[in-house]
Amino acid sequence: MAEQPTFFTRETPQPLAARLRPQTLDQIVGQKKLLGEGKILRRIVEQDAVSSMIFWGPPGVGKTTLANVIAKQTRSKFIDFSAVTSGIKEIREVMREADANRAYGTRTIVFVDEIHRFNKAQQDAFLPFVEKGSIILIGATTENPSFEVNGALLSRCKVFVLEALTEDEIVELLTRALKSPQGFGSQRVQITEDLLRSIAVFSNGDARSALSTLEMAVLNSEPDANGAITVERDTIEQCVSRKSLLYDKSGEEHYNLISALHKSMRNSDADASVYWLARMLEAGEDPLYVARRIVRFASEDVGMTDPRALQLAVSVYQACHYIGMPECTVHLTEAVVYMALAPKSNSLYVAYGEARKDALEQLSEPVPLHIRNAVTNLMRDVGYGKGYRYAHDFDEKLTDMRCLPDSLLGREYYHPTSEGFEKNYGDRYRQIKEWKESRQRVQESASEVARRDEDRGSDAVAQTKEKHQ
Repeated sequence: MAEQPTFFTRETPQPLAARLRPQTLDQIVGQKKLLGEGKILRRIVEQDAVSSMIFWGPPGVGKTTLANVIAKQTRSKFIDFSAVTSGIKEIREVMREADANRAYGTRTIVFVDEIHRFNKAQQDAFLPFVEKGSIILIGATTENPSFEVNGALLSRCKVFVLEALTEDEIVELLTRALKSPQGFGSQRVQITEDLLRSIAVFSNGDARSALSTLEMAVLNSEPDANGAITVERDTIEQCVSRKSLLYDKSGEEHYNLISALHKSMRNSDADASVYWLARMLEAGEDPLYVARRIVRFASEDVGMTDPRALQLAVSVYQACHYIGMPECTVHLTEAVVYMALAPKSNSLYVAYGEARKDALEQLSEPVPLHIRNAVTNLMRDVGYGKGYRYAHDFDEKLTDMRCLPDSLLGREYYHPTSEGFEKNYGDRYRQIKEWKESRQRVQESASEVARRDEDRGSDAVAQTKEKHQ
């Protein structure tokens, strides 16, 4: 018996994100690498050749939407299945339904959201039905499927990686929401592009989050006497629980904050470094941007004083890529504290700058023949590689062979400091220099002796000739 409406019953409108859910591939914003013209996933869907697959990507990038579109465009029955609320009993009931559909010639797409939440037994329950073709399984996960999905099931699925939407793609989506009849197209909503970009920055590539923020901002903005709604910055800040932290990632404040972070780490101020990191992340900055700057800092300002700094920075970048915000905040905090407390040296930065200046001024300087690679007989005949000495053939694993062009002999670019591990590298650098210089002095002395002997021999021959004459 159907439930009868009461006086208190009121229909709840769908959220903006649900109302704007795309119905075709062309309506999906983003994922051009997979869904652009001629791309693999688009061809699979258009040719109705869909097989079991897993969509891996951060929240709000369209995993569920894409599964729904595939079901519509491939004429399949679509069953939405939640890994959070379903167990093996529910799986078997769905599989029986799929077998029945197959008997009538209807394919069934079973979409499993958050498939990584299923345990091994639950995942194994799908396996026989995937193998015999009773269902096409489409799983969605924010976790690496290599670790979270059983190997047997994973081997029968094609994995597609969905990327977070770019700032421009989020702005495109928000603009569409303002114009669409399913969105706010029937209302007169005014909002600047700067504020749309602020929402896009805050959403961090999550379309659902961006649409929810826009919807909240519009609903909390008072219409004027003519019914027009103007969304102000204060409203946006209240909707995202931020007070004037929002900023344009291409604007001045963006560069001010990253400069503050970089200079605080350089000045070994761990507390200030963590503060400026928090300012950036809470303003919606891309954590991967911050991580890339830390990778640069590891070599530019720490360098050889602690080579492990670069290893840590790269590991933190990978962690940010794998798990995203807000979980990766602790990894970035670890990185900035490490960089702040590490001994400092800009010797690598200075070395490249000095070498770059010489390189630009002497681009035509030829490579010395003895360190050229003789890959043909002709090259060997004209002297390529002649006189080259292979360091591993010598006990010291060193030779005094000169590798700089003649015009730059003796030029030094790397000036090691005495900080941290760089003191050890500096000692080694100076030992090598001294060893090579002593060998070159010995060789020069030997050459000078040989030259004098040759000169004396020539004089003796000349004197003998004079006597016979």
